[in-house]
Amino acid sequence: QVQLVESGGGLVQPGDSLRLSCTASVRAYSSHVMGWFRQAPGKEREFVACIRWGTGRTYYADSVKGRFTISRDSAKNTMFLEMNDLKPEDTAVYYCAKNWRGYSEIPTEYDYWGQGTQVTVSS
Repeated sequence: QVQLVESGGGLVQPGDSLRLSCTASVRAYSSHVMGWFRQAPGKEREFVACIRWGTGRTYYADSVKGRFTISRDSAKNTMFLEMNDLKPEDTAVYYCAKNWRGYSEIPTEYDYWGQGTQVTVSS
């Protein structure tokens, strides 16, 4: 069973930065994709970014492109989300997820999920 553990959330002001981490209990293979999703109160879970574990190719939602950067440290089975210039609309619970099949922006196509970490952007 794969376990994913997120960390790094918190309360920040608009324009601030945060770095989220997601560590997997087992090694990811080159064919796997790991991603970040977020869910704000009363809204559906939405895609933020994902990364192909083998090639490092990245994909981003338009709403975060240019502000967020997804990366991975394969040796540590850890994925990161560097979030810059945070806005109040970025407030949500952020989840990391793992997908055996390949690139996808659809939450139901991810097989494993972390417990989530709260990010609140408020002045």
